[in-house]
Amino acid sequence: MTSENSEFGTDAADGADDFHATLHSLRVWDSPLPGFDTGAAPDEPLPLFREWLVHAARAGQLEPHTMSLATVDGAGRPDVRTLMLHDADARGWHFASHVTSAKGVQLAARPEAALGFYWPTVARQIRIRGRVTACGPEESRADLAVRSRGALAAALTGRQSEVLDSAEDLVRASEQAWERAGAEPDAPAPTWTRYVLDADEVEFFQGDAARRHIRLRYSRTAEGSWVRELLWP
Repeated sequence: MTSENSEFGTDAADGADDFHATLHSLRVWDSPLPGFDTGAAPDEPLPLFREWLVHAARAGQLEPHTMSLATVDGAGRPDVRTLMLHDADARGWHFASHVTSAKGVQLAARPEAALGFYWPTVARQIRIRGRVTACGPEESRADLAVRSRGALAAALTGRQSEVLDSAEDLVRASEQAWERAGAEPDAPAPTWTRYVLDADEVEFFQGDAARRHIRLRYSRTAEGSWVRELLWP
């Protein structure tokens, strides 16, 4: 017993050493970085967001449409996960999930959230905060209709965030959902819901190798116009 514990302790120590050695060896932004002329930034954040996302994609950033979504649960504890952006227009930033999922329940109780985009290829981040609205059944159904068979199958599998008794249960449910999605491409997924975050604050961050990072924040006034401010990095 003592020998086994000793061996395990040695392995754990080696693992910790590897972790810290790797962590402290990591570097960021080794390639040339784009500039950010804040004086030429538009009066509203949406055009700049669209410009930056397209630029990140063309620069080779993988999955630039993925983002972090932060919500708060009933006990006031923050929660975060990664999901895909479905659109960004005059209404706000669009995403979708099951209304019965953890995020859906949290947004129903407290319809405010934050989004975070990070594109390390170009050393850019975008942070967005605002109020979230759940779209109606027709728009939510249309959201799913334009997506892939796999997306429909996942939506039909449902039960997101519930406890899974076994991996076999997931395989069976998923196989049935894939079969139905192929045979019935317009199959309804009643809990699938499209959400729109109406931003009241959007911050654009451009990294700088000398750590003189550029941060431009848009804040919406009570009248609906936007105020732009530079922030210390």
